[in-house]
Amino acid sequence: MKSSSGHKPRIAMLSIEEAKKAAAAEGIPETMAPLSIFRILLKNPPLAREIGNTLNMLLFKGNQLDGRLRELIIMRLGWATGSNYEWTQHWRVAVGMKIPEEVILAVKDWENSKILTDADKAVLHATDDILKYGAISEAAWKECVKHVPNEAAQLEIVASIGNWRMISQILLSLQVPLEEGVMSWPPDGKKPAYAPDDY
Repeated sequence: MKSSSGHKPRIAMLSIEEAKKAAAAEGIPETMAPLSIFRILLKNPPLAREIGNTLNMLLFKGNQLDGRLRELIIMRLGWATGSNYEWTQHWRVAVGMKIPEEVILAVKDWENSKILTDADKAVLHATDDILKYGAISEAAWKECVKHVPNEAAQLEIVASIGNWRMISQILLSLQVPLEEGVMSWPPDGKKPAYAPDDY
């Protein structure tokens, strides 16, 4: 199922070649330049650089928070905010990390899942707290500390939730479209009822 709504992003995208040139000038990895979000963000190169640096650090250079927990946080944010782009991009990341599809899908209703671990549920509880209240509750924090005792990793829990919440906000607010030919809402094309039309 490909996105076919006809929505245009609120800020027009650079061509891929223009984005690659702008990314190179800012030291942004060339692999990021063709992504729709960066083809928009690179209209403000310093902003794109800083967002790119944070993404690069949390995805590839942090290595404190277990990648499974990070990706479950991101998938929960994508689902809970109705962000097709966030869900779709990180579905591929999570599957590429060998996280089972049924585990990824369990973030939709994590509280009732019987396959998620206690550590999974701790970070998902923290994620939902931030979405609902703007901060992690004492109960959720205690669970995170119990299952993720490394303080550096605890910092990455908070930073990851905040970062990908912001990314979701950017994606939805700017109506960033999926890249050409990318399947919408994998694995089955079913989106949450509250999600906007696919961009």
